[in-house]
Amino acid sequence: MLKSDFKKINVNATFAGFRQRGIAKRITPHHFSMSDGRHYEIVRVRTSYKERVGDTHHIHFVVQTDQGAYFDIVYDSKEMIWYLVLEVESNLFFND
Repeated sequence: MLKSDFKKINVNATFAGFRQRGIAKRITPHHFSMSDGRHYEIVRVRTSYKERVGDTHHIHFVVQTDQGAYFDIVYDSKEMIWYLVLEVESNLFFND
């Protein structure tokens, strides 16, 4: 998928310089909004991983929302912007 296919999103996240109680990862997304007005609270980060893309890093987060939907959201460390990569509207891949 080309970056031009990604939708820009606004994300409220914690960027931690050190670990402390309640903050386990350097970047933790909490909720995000899309340009069409939809808003999602993140209840669980299922997984995260870093991917090198040219001269930047993309940090992927597969998140579960309070509505039960799953999303792959990405932080681009060079542009310092968040993107929505994939939306999965039902629990097709994860069994809780």
